[in-house]
Amino acid sequence: GHKDILRRTAKPIILTPHAGEFARLSGIQTATDDELAQFAQEMRCVLLYKGHRTRIAAPDGRLFRNHSGNPGMAKGGSGDVLAGMIVSLCGQGLSAMDAACAGAWLHGCAGDCAANDRSEYGMTPSDMLEELSCLLKRYNSREW
Repeated sequence: GHKDILRRTAKPIILTPHAGEFARLSGIQTATDDELAQFAQEMRCVLLYKGHRTRIAAPDGRLFRNHSGNPGMAKGGSGDVLAGMIVSLCGQGLSAMDAACAGAWLHGCAGDCAANDRSEYGMTPSDMLEELSCLLKRYNSREW
């Protein structure tokens, strides 16, 4: 009931709702790209709309899609892992928008690795965390 607080912050707040949470926040049941971009602009926030092909909207109107990830990530706790990753990236100096985009991609890659090892049905958010350290090690060693 107090969305206006988003507009009063000096730096953009990062919101990470799934469709149901976004519907409660905005009143929009099925959000289009334009509606997500408009919401991010009006509220001056970074909006990471979780779901199939997660979309990230910037306060300046840009919109990005993430293509990593799988349905096995739709489990309780997965969003907490994502939020923690984004906060960590912000703490390392990335802008809110860059942290949201990088976090979504890394989160999806970790989910893809976990699904590959354990199946979409058997994987857990903790498995994704384990895979993240392997991904970061591989990235840092330039094995990509």
